[in-house]
Amino acid sequence: MTLDPGSAAIIQLAWARRLGLDDDAFGDALASGERIVRADESCRTVEFVRIFGSSALVGPQSVIDAAAGIPDEEMAQHVTLLKLTREHGGHGLGASALFFADDLPLQQPSEELTVSHGNPEAIELEGRCPPDDVNEVGLSDLENRYTIVHELDGRRVPLACGAYGEWEGLLGNMGVLVDPEWRRRGLGSLAGSIAAHEALAAGLTLQWRADVSNTGCLALARKLGLSAGGIQTSVNLR
Repeated sequence: MTLDPGSAAIIQLAWARRLGLDDDAFGDALASGERIVRADESCRTVEFVRIFGSSALVGPQSVIDAAAGIPDEEMAQHVTLLKLTREHGGHGLGASALFFADDLPLQQPSEELTVSHGNPEAIELEGRCPPDDVNEVGLSDLENRYTIVHELDGRRVPLACGAYGEWEGLLGNMGVLVDPEWRRRGLGSLAGSIAAHEALAAGLTLQWRADVSNTGCLALARKLGLSAGGIQTSVNLR
């Protein structure tokens, strides 16, 4: 689905505030064609973000200076940031594709489902999933959780959770986690749809971040109807 121009401006505003930039930074950069930079000698993470044709880099001044002649396409690669931050002990994190939406089609379940808003079910679900999946989705950072549960032998078993957290009061940053034994049954897209429409009802624009190597997460974003809008590449400093 396509984004309304006003929604794109809201996304740029949220990211500008998230990165500690002026509210109009991304719009001004699009007009000038120049990369936005903000030097921060105390930061623990170097961030490169490109959304809707404008890019920003936040990190120590030495990293900003070293990146001055490197095109955005190369800056978006995780290996580039690792090289630029080698003297600062750069490590971890990676590159995530950014997807957005301001409206989505509603997915209807084929049968009646029970959805829990509680934390215990989401925590139990994390215990059923691989640690890498748990860390990437980060349910603990997404305060609004909607967990599909199934009655089994008299107890409620969590199968999938769609969740979102508010960014700057403007974006609903989404994530979906599914029990490996219940994947490929449409539960991920259903849980994601539930969380997405709750976020939209709260007046938020949707955001989905997916590691560029996670084909399943990328496919789910597209299946839900979100549109690709940029990339975020990050490296931790020692």
